[in-house]
Amino acid sequence: MKKNNLKIVKINNKKTLFNYEKKVIIKELVLDLKLGYFDFEKERPQKVKFNLEVNYEDKEPSNDKDIKSIVNYAKIVRLIKKLIKNKHYNFLETLAEDVFDELFKDKRIDKISLQIEKLEIMKDCSSVGIQISKKRSHDKF
Repeated sequence: MKKNNLKIVKINNKKTLFNYEKKVIIKELVLDLKLGYFDFEKERPQKVKFNLEVNYEDKEPSNDKDIKSIVNYAKIVRLIKKLIKNKHYNFLETLAEDVFDELFKDKRIDKISLQIEKLEIMKDCSSVGIQISKKRSHDKF
């Protein structure tokens, strides 16, 4: 006689069947800041443009009454303004790393794509800059 290999599975009502992949988009945030390696760049502020895509995952839908249920774009803009107010950066890359470090403090954030452009530094170009994406590693060290 064959033995029945079926198992009873208990469903936990608190678990969800869905995962949300969300993205906060900030386009063309233009700020005046002192940024640059050369002496002439340290003398006066220049216009710098930021574009960001902040990807995050959530198991719950956003709660319309709880701002903590989302990654808040206004908070991201304030964070960038605070970073540039408190420190002179020689390179766009080091500014980008500080933005990454601050944003990744939110454990929901999985990936950040950041573009930073100097708008006034070269007369032959409308802008020069960098684009960096950084993704959280899920490997344990």
